[in-house]
Amino acid sequence: MEMKTTGDLSQALMSEPDLDSYLSDNQDFFASQSIAELLTECYKDCPYSKAALARKAGMSEVYLHQVFAGRRNPSRDRLICLCVGLETTLEQTQQLLKQASYAPLYPKIRRDAIISYGIVHGMSLEEINDKLFAENEKTLS
Repeated sequence: MEMKTTGDLSQALMSEPDLDSYLSDNQDFFASQSIAELLTECYKDCPYSKAALARKAGMSEVYLHQVFAGRRNPSRDRLICLCVGLETTLEQTQQLLKQASYAPLYPKIRRDAIISYGIVHGMSLEEINDKLFAENEKTLS
């Protein structure tokens, strides 16, 4: 099966006269993994224990385990904190945000630009929050 890009899907959606046909024809291309599954996939490459990850992400171990078990859905900020803790790339972070139906980090928004810079440059959550605070922006945790 040939993969379709987001652009391909968007073009097909706009040109398809029948929504049901579009949904049926493109079923295999819709995102199907939960945030818990995607985070678990990212965690496989993580050198830290879940306890250490919880500390790096600025959250309790209980909350972290609930997210990984799929019992809690993290907010946008909490998901970003998890991405910082997991040391994901900016591209991985953006993908996780999209999959969770959250807005991706947008460089025209000052706060998002600071967060994006922190992720790209491997800053810790504490360092990102310090910079956000210094710039009078809402911190992540």
